[in-house]
Amino acid sequence: MRIFLNLLFLSLSCLTFAQKSSKEQWQSIFNGKNLDGWTVKIRHYPAGENFGNTFRVEDRKMVVRYDAYPSFDERFGHIFYKNKYSYYRIRLQYRFVGEQAKNGPGWAYRNSGIMIHGQTPESMGKDQDFPVSIEVQLLGGNGKDPRTTCNLCTPGTNVVKDGKLLTQHCINSNSDTYHGDQWVTAEVLVLGDSIVKHYANGKEVLSYEKPQIGGGNVSGQEITWGTDGMLLQEGTISLQSESHPVEFRKIEILDLKGCMDPQASNYRSYYVKSDPSMCKYKK
Repeated sequence: MRIFLNLLFLSLSCLTFAQKSSKEQWQSIFNGKNLDGWTVKIRHYPAGENFGNTFRVEDRKMVVRYDAYPSFDERFGHIFYKNKYSYYRIRLQYRFVGEQAKNGPGWAYRNSGIMIHGQTPESMGKDQDFPVSIEVQLLGGNGKDPRTTCNLCTPGTNVVKDGKLLTQHCINSNSDTYHGDQWVTAEVLVLGDSIVKHYANGKEVLSYEKPQIGGGNVSGQEITWGTDGMLLQEGTISLQSESHPVEFRKIEILDLKGCMDPQASNYRSYYVKSDPSMCKYKK
């Protein structure tokens, strides 16, 4: 009987460990109270200056507003999370509201984005418009015409798709169109310098490989960031301000890089990139 009980206890312990190791540990990177952990960079202003209180918190949402802008005047903005990531999933909910700021460009109507594998805000020129990065373009419909979301745009970058280097600035996904002020869930799977996949409301809508430095569509750089053809293995994450009011909530990260030793207490079965330095063992 004792042997049976010991085996039962061992089996239950293994089951508990397996359940724990496989449970995804998503981390909220926006606290719903303030912008702690985030840095704003708006064109024509230094990093850290939140001109016009563009990025702010309302009702536990991170929102973009232009009530202090007499005219938008291409003051594109981004808000950067403090940590860099390489292998991860990011997901959030977004929606567009209200009217576009005065003199906002036509293409920026109901337009924002999640920038991944980006440079830091401090490395951007004061007059730089966009960080060198990969953009997961977030779009809203105009109420009648098809308009996909979770597209790809490439400020200062290129990607490979179906074995071919793509140099055009934007590529549409195969998502549905989301009209009005409805919330949409956007998710991105990023595996270092290999595969990137976009999801809209849980549906995979675009995938590509080998994100890398190259191409144009960035102006105002003071320091060249990267060299043409250099694969992007990691980088910053930022959210855009492009002249249309937008709201974000439930901004979460699932890190896929960590301890992959099953003997460690912080082993997770869903990790895809090993970092032995992160392993912790019970004494």
